[in-house]
Amino acid sequence: MNRAEPIVDLHGVGLTLTSRAGPVEILRDVSFEVSRGQSVAIVGPSGSGKTSLLMIVAGLERATRGKVSIVGRDFSALSEDGLALARGGEIGIVFQSFHLVPTMTALENVALPLEFAGADGAFETARALLDEVGLGARVDHFPAELSGGEQQRVALARALSRRPALLLADEPTGNLDGRTGRQVIDLLFGLNRRRGSTLVLITHDESLARHCQRIVRMADGRIVSDEANEPLVEVAAQ
Repeated sequence: MNRAEPIVDLHGVGLTLTSRAGPVEILRDVSFEVSRGQSVAIVGPSGSGKTSLLMIVAGLERATRGKVSIVGRDFSALSEDGLALARGGEIGIVFQSFHLVPTMTALENVALPLEFAGADGAFETARALLDEVGLGARVDHFPAELSGGEQQRVALARALSRRPALLLADEPTGNLDGRTGRQVIDLLFGLNRRRGSTLVLITHDESLARHCQRIVRMADGRIVSDEANEPLVEVAAQ
């Protein structure tokens, strides 16, 4: 990918889903670019379309119309297998729900995408990542034995395991208490900055959004504002 080329490039994107009452427009004529290395918050009320936008950027939902180019790839031209490969190699995703495999230890959860990719030293890399997120002493614990904050740290380590160029986070603190959420956010921004990846963050939390370099606001399936922002504070991994 040309470094001058946007890592996220959406033009005229729409998403229409069917319902019993007829077609429902979820996204309407959305155009959106993100440069490599930027941190961008997408904010808006429930139902504004922000999570649907993230799903399209992640290749988990196909746009009904418009252009979707992610990390230099035309997502509309890729098969489902091609989208899965793009996600595995270039995109890391952190959800509000941790989506850990309950029968696997923290170490096994983080090593899983590396093993799928046939990477050498999957468990050594996973162990180093867990140490980096402060869970070096918890590698053999199962998700049920970890707190919510610890589970989200495992999910973050897993998302970063293949050093993705683009990290997507959908309400990553939504299931955490305030103090734990702040620790996870400090960790997220600290790791993202050190690794030089691009961050797109979905949130309803204005204080969290102000940690990003750009704030994009959505309403009724449209982008209604897109403004540069001076990050609120410098954050560092805990």
